[in-house]
Amino acid sequence: MALNLTLKVHPVVLFQIVDAYERRNNDANRVIGTLLGTVEKGVAEATNCFCVPHKEHEDIVEAELVYAKDLYEMNQQVNKQEIIVGWWATGHTVTSHSSVIHEYYSRECVNPVHMTLDTTLKRGHLGLKAFINVPVGVPGGKQGSCFTPINVEVISYEPEVVSLRLCQKTIALSQKCVEPTDDLERIIEAAEKMKGLIDCLLSYVEDVIIGKRESDNEIGRTLLNMVHSVPKMSSEQFQNMFNSNVKDLLMVLSLAQLVHTQLQLNEKLTFLTTMLI
Repeated sequence: MALNLTLKVHPVVLFQIVDAYERRNNDANRVIGTLLGTVEKGVAEATNCFCVPHKEHEDIVEAELVYAKDLYEMNQQVNKQEIIVGWWATGHTVTSHSSVIHEYYSRECVNPVHMTLDTTLKRGHLGLKAFINVPVGVPGGKQGSCFTPINVEVISYEPEVVSLRLCQKTIALSQKCVEPTDDLERIIEAAEKMKGLIDCLLSYVEDVIIGKRESDNEIGRTLLNMVHSVPKMSSEQFQNMFNSNVKDLLMVLSLAQLVHTQLQLNEKLTFLTTMLI
C-alpha cells in the first residue's frame, strides 16, 4: 500500500468506538475492533465497525476471532459492499501488542489500516490517528516492520450532518434529548445561521475598508467568485421564487398529513370490522 493512502472515517464509526469503550469491562485498558468500508484509488473509507472482545497480557493477546468472523459474515448478509479495511484500537499510541493483532488482520485483507482513537480525552479532544504497517530492513539481513502514519479525515454524508447538528443542540440543554425538527423549522434555523454568517462577512469587509484589518487576497477572490455565482434577479423575482417553493413545501406537508389521517382511519375501520365479524 502506498504511503500516500488516505483514511476517511464517518462519524458513526467514532460513535461506535466511543460506545464500545464506555461499555468495556472494568479490567480492560483498551478496546479493539474491525474497521469495515471500501478501498478505492488510494482512499480507504471506513463506514462501519464492530468491537472484538480481547484480553492483553504481558506476553500474549487473546482475542475472540471466531466471534469476529461470525459478526463479519452477518454484516456481509446486510451489506456485501462493506469489506474489512483494517482495525481500530482506543488509545493515542501504538502498543507492543499492535503488531500481533495487525498480523491477524493482514490475513483478512490486503494491507490493513490501523486506526487509534484517544477516548480518554487526556489531551482535551479525541485524538484520531491512522497507520499502515511498512516492512523495514536490509536485503539478506534482519527484517522487521513499523507503523507509519497516514492521512486521516472525518467525512459525513448529508443525513449524518443533520444528525450531528441535532446532537449539538443537546450540549446546552440539561435534558440530553431533542426531537427532530420539521422542514419549516429547519428552514428558519438555516436562514438564521445564514444571516449570522452574512453579518460576520459584512463586518470583515467593513473592517478592511476602514483599515482596521489587513486585506487577504485569497478571501477577496473567494468573495468575488461567490458573488458571481449568485444568479442575477430582482427582489420581485426572488420573492416569487421563494413563495412558490414554500407553497410546494406546504402542499407536500398537507398531503403527508392527509395520508397519515387516512391510514389511521383505515386502521380503526379494519379493527371495528374485525370485532363485528
